[in-house]
Amino acid sequence: MLEVISVFLTTYPLLGLGLVSFIVTLAGSLTYKYATDQDIMKSLKEEIKMLSNEAKKAKDTPEKMMELNKKAMEKNMTYMMHSFKPMMITMIPFGLFFIWLRKIYNVAGLINLGLFSLSWFWVYVIFSIIFNMILRKILKVY
Repeated sequence: MLEVISVFLTTYPLLGLGLVSFIVTLAGSLTYKYATDQDIMKSLKEEIKMLSNEAKKAKDTPEKMMELNKKAMEKNMTYMMHSFKPMMITMIPFGLFFIWLRKIYNVAGLINLGLFSLSWFWVYVIFSIIFNMILRKILKVY
């Protein structure tokens, strides 16, 4: 099965990498959504945004701005702690996946994008960022 996928990825490198990027990003987004409490994540994001906006408004009073920034940093740390679980769940499978992907695309070389060529890694990163933004909106992942 992996050999068939490998042949597809080397024969159609841009299409294959786009498809692989979508699948991996979808898996990561779903893991993140279901491994975290989305209500808590949403409220933390809203609190951080509110504190940041208040800190911007309080730029004339450095003491208040520092206090608001400190609260925002504390909320940010809490947010990061909640994000740690899905990261631990996906780290090993995605790491192994990237080792396999590197073996395939190091053989294929650069991916030609018309005016210029990029390594497989940068093409993957670009696809991943685009898919991540779209999937997080569609799946309502916070």
